[in-house]
Formats: sequence, structure tokens, C-alpha cells
Amino acid sequence: MTQSSTALAFVNARLIDPASEYDGPGSVIVVEGVIADVIHGHAVPSGHTGIKVIDCDENALMPGLIDMRVRTGEPGSEPKETLKSACLAAAAGGVTSFVVQPDTDPVIDEPAMVDFILRRARDIELVHVYPAGAATKENKGQKMAEIGLMAEMGALYFTDADQPIVNSKILSRVLSYANGFNALIAHRPKEPWLSEGAVATSGEMAARMGLAGVSALSERIMMERDLALVELTGARFLVDQVSTAEGLSSLERAKTKGLDVYASASINHLVFNEIDIGDYRTFYRLDPPLRAERDRLACVDALANGLIDVVVSNHSPAPAEDKRLPFSEAAPGAIGLQTLLPALIGLHLENDIPLIDILRAVTQNPAQLLGLEAGRIAKGAPADLILVDIEAPFALRERDILSKSKNSPFENRTLQGKVLKTLVDGRIVYQA
Repeated sequence: MTQSSTALAFVNARLIDPASEYDGPGSVIVVEGVIADVIHGHAVPSGHTGIKVIDCDENALMPGLIDMRVRTGEPGSEPKETLKSACLAAAAGGVTSFVVQPDTDPVIDEPAMVDFILRRARDIELVHVYPAGAATKENKGQKMAEIGLMAEMGALYFTDADQPIVNSKILSRVLSYANGFNALIAHRPKEPWLSEGAVATSGEMAARMGLAGVSALSERIMMERDLALVELTGARFLVDQVSTAEGLSSLERAKTKGLDVYASASINHLVFNEIDIGDYRTFYRLDPPLRAERDRLACVDALANGLIDVVVSNHSPAPAEDKRLPFSEAAPGAIGLQTLLPALIGLHLENDIPLIDILRAVTQNPAQLLGLEAGRIAKGAPADLILVDIEAPFALRERDILSKSKNSPFENRTLQGKVLKTLVDGRIVYQA
């Protein structure tokens, strides 16, 4: 991306930077796309000439969010979402970097497809877009994809997205090969036979609504298999969207053993539970399905104590014709790039979790997992920053949604935390 030639001084800000454990007053100087200086306290920056001064009015200045799990329709299903529309939504939501899932058409399972995504992102020139490569050819779980070549081309990690790799021998080979060059493998803990045809979590709610359910133990069963293979191979491994108390127990044991294991959680499973399905509202038809309140609370606690490392939007666009169907027939998924930050601020307010700790799961932690220089406010770091009015309430209306698909479970809900400015490499790419 081209760098901004305009030097900027953000003064009178509340700096929130999980990487330095700092939450307090300060100023930031941005020159030629990077952070040139960080001043903690109320001191006024000096010694810089030709700088445009931006008074933050004590609003929060924080690292831009890094979203590790975003689906788009490009290539192959552009009516759902293009890379450009996803980038516009990301900028408006304070997401300065995101990782595209490989289950496109064609699948991102070879270096040429990785290059295509990176070139398209450079042409759009809004936020940073990175591809995740497929772990197996065509996401079919039968033959290992060209992981090494895709890594050299710029794929940040490898996954078959929502398709679990059922064959243990294939997953073991993927993990062993990836371990040779320290690549990160992500896998959905979804037992396919128990999950087949299920649209809700088994229990009183699903039974009363007449919906096909899957036991929460399905997640733990697959996780136990995956974690045993990680122990066998020594690979770096991301549990992709843990959502149950049972799964968290398996995760905790693996981390206690010292395995190189991390976990993500979807913002939807931290905010909503199975009751939100209500009168068959298909915007809450998700995969994994929404869980019981005990599972949601367990995930919130796991985020607070660091057991869950990363929070993702799991942005999954679906047009109206795929959602305006009977609940069991509707496409699963919800968009989330614009609502990830306000939903996290809501978790901070409702659960008394320090905001700096919650933000770590969308800044410092994903940056470290992916090997990115972003996710921090430090001298020399990329100037990927967002200015946020944490106190500002707003209601999300369909007209405000910049994604091509409008399937947001947060629509018409009152949220808190409005992005005022988004900077990528020192360029202002969004301004309220």
C-alpha cells in the first residue's frame, strides 16, 4: 500500500495498547505510514514540523483490529460480498487487517490463488487483506494442499474453513508437514456425523422448536482427536471457534500439557445464546449453532482469563434469498466486520472485563500468531490505528451496513462504541 505523505499528530487521546499494557492519556506521531513517536501522559509533542494536529478530545486511540476469520464471495460468489465491499465494512468497523478464508470458488489451495487475493487487496488499497490457504486440495480433506508454496507466497495460516478434516491420517500429515516450517494450522472441532443435518444445539430449546440438534459434546469429541494429533506431531495449532464449556475443558488440559495450542471464539458465541433464535430468526442461524447460556458464560470467562486467545467476527455474508427461508433451510452465518468492536465494548461493559484485556484478543494476540508487525502502538510499528468514541451509542440500521449482504444479528440493536477514524499505513481510510 502507498504510504501517506501527511504527517499527523494525534493529541489529547486515551491510548489503549494491550502490547505495552498502557491505558491512559497520550499522543501519537505518524510520519510516512509508521508511528514515529508515542508520548504517554499529557505532554504536548514537540520537535516535529509540518504536522497536521488532530485533537482526539479524550477519545480512545487504539491499534486497528485484526480479524482472523472473514469469508467473502470473491472469487466465485461476488453477489454475496466482494473484497472491496468487505474492505469498506472493515474500515468502518475499525478492522485494519483481515484474513480471507480459503473456501472460495476456486478454493485458495495453490500459490496462484494466494497471489490473486494479495494483488486484489493492493488494487483496492483500503485495509490489509491476507489469505488463509486451504489445508487440503479443494477443501475436500483427501489430499494435502501445497502448504509450503502458499506460505512462501504469503498465506498466513492453513485451514479447511468450515469443513472438518475427517481422515486422521490426512490431518496428521498436514500437521507434521506444517511443523517443518512452523506454519499455523486451524481446524474446526466439528464431529461430522453427529453434526449432520443439525441446525441448533440439542436441548430443551431445540426440542420445543422442532429443530434438529447436535450435542455440545460433538465439539469436544473432535477436539480430543485434534489435540491428540497435535501432541503427536508438535505442530502449531488453532482451535477454530471453540463454543462450549466441554471444549474449553479439553483446551485447558492441552495448554496445561504445554502443547503449542491456541483458540479462537466467534463474537457471536460470546454475545448470543440459543434463546436468541426466538421465533426462528434466521440471522441467528449460525455454524457452530448458538449454545446454551452456560456455554456462553464459560466462553466469556475463558476470554477474560486468557484461555481463549483470539476473537473473530466469523464474517459470513449471505444474501436475503439465502436467509428468507425456513430456519432449517436457511444458509448459516452472519456478517460481523462492522460490529466486532462495539460488540467487544459491550462485553467489556456488561462483564466488567478491562477493555485493554478484551482488545488483546483482536490486536496483539492475532498479530503474534500471524507474524504481523501491526496490533500495537509503538515507535516503528505500522500506523494502523483507530480513533473510537467508546461512549457513543448507536443503533445499527440496514442502510448503515456496507457489506453487500445484510445478514447481521445486531441489526436494530443499540450498540456502543463508534469508530471516528480508521488509519491504515498512516492513511485515513474511514472517517465518520
